[in-house]
Amino acid sequence: MDPGESGTGGEPVVASGAGAGFDPNVPNAARMYDYFLGGKDNFPADRAAAEQVLKHVPEIPLGIRENRDFLVRAVRFLAGRGIRQFLDIGAGLPTQRNVHQVAAEHAPGARTVYVDNDPQVLAHARALLQDSPEVRVVQGDLRRPEEILAHPDVRDHLDFTRPVAVLLLAIVHFLPDSDEPRRVIGRIREALAPGSYLAMSHVAVDERPERAPDVERVYQGASAQFVARRTAEITPFFEGLDLVEPGVVNLHQWRPEHDAFDPRLLGIGSYFLCGVGAVR
Repeated sequence: MDPGESGTGGEPVVASGAGAGFDPNVPNAARMYDYFLGGKDNFPADRAAAEQVLKHVPEIPLGIRENRDFLVRAVRFLAGRGIRQFLDIGAGLPTQRNVHQVAAEHAPGARTVYVDNDPQVLAHARALLQDSPEVRVVQGDLRRPEEILAHPDVRDHLDFTRPVAVLLLAIVHFLPDSDEPRRVIGRIREALAPGSYLAMSHVAVDERPERAPDVERVYQGASAQFVARRTAEITPFFEGLDLVEPGVVNLHQWRPEHDAFDPRLLGIGSYFLCGVGAVR
């Protein structure tokens, strides 16, 4: 699947057996994300909802592409720190430069588990990755971290007595406060061996908070509800970790490759925060 291809024509490439929860008429957060990336795995309902969001936040595709670039830089960094096990929760639809691909480039033999609760994501990922022995795809919900951590496929593939990198990229902003995201993240952190890492990215609304209610309303009719938070509400999610320099910053400020910097990012402000922290 090429994220550079247009998502405005034809039907998406969807693996068969998408599951009983599949409904093309309900906007789906993963498929909307795919549309923002320029992919093809989306339906008219997803495109319509995404276009409504773009009316309020037209810079979203730029931020999402920066989130993918952060993923690449973070996995490369973690592989350089000796990490050979990756747990990507809320992985979304497979695209280019996935976690296992980047890890394999810098740490051959590294193991990856992708976790998602979306039937289409699971079916598509399993179809694409079935011949990848270093990769497992598991159904799980971030709101129930204990079930993910205890899942037999996760336990069979990853050794939690050794360092693991957990990735929570562009997923925590779909957890309302009623789901206790700090508790959820803390439970995951507590299950990791010293020397493990947690990488996270989260939309921030500090610069243009007046746009947040309109975006939240669009996602109320989708498969997952977007929760607008400011920086002061996001940084506590990193508590209990030793943050890697430069700390919690905008996506393009985390260990950037300067020759690839897009000057349009200067206008985004604190739109999408990220950070990587080591488990004590």
